[in-house]
Amino acid sequence: MLKTCSCGETMRMKLRTVIYSSKVEIDNVPVYTCKACSRSEVYTVVKTDLTGLIGKLGAQPEKQTFRFDDWNEWANLLVEAFDVHKKQPDPALIDRLAGERIDMLLDLYSLAEKIGDNEWKNDISKRLTQLSHTASIHRSAIAP
Repeated sequence: MLKTCSCGETMRMKLRTVIYSSKVEIDNVPVYTCKACSRSEVYTVVKTDLTGLIGKLGAQPEKQTFRFDDWNEWANLLVEAFDVHKKQPDPALIDRLAGERIDMLLDLYSLAEKIGDNEWKNDISKRLTQLSHTASIHRSAIAP
């Protein structure tokens, strides 16, 4: 997954650790980085969830570590794609994994509905929303 940097060079996506308030490490955050100018930028589709997580931590958080892929379904999918591909994941692989993940979550939602577990349904619904809102942005961000 590539993006053009403001310096004109190509930025590559990497899964990075973001440090908040010098105490909290948030691992596996999708970030674009530019080798030419050292600019970094959090992947647009996960910014809202990252700022939401940081907001929940408060101004004076305790020392701790989070896996962002446990917090955001799109980051979770990218971790899987990077594990499979080891380098820059193929956009077709990401699309395939996203489709498989949506199918799995829909199956789980159906099960949660059958057993009447509203908390589980709400969690699955949030995850489906993260994937569906980001899928169209992801497709427009992929370089040919």
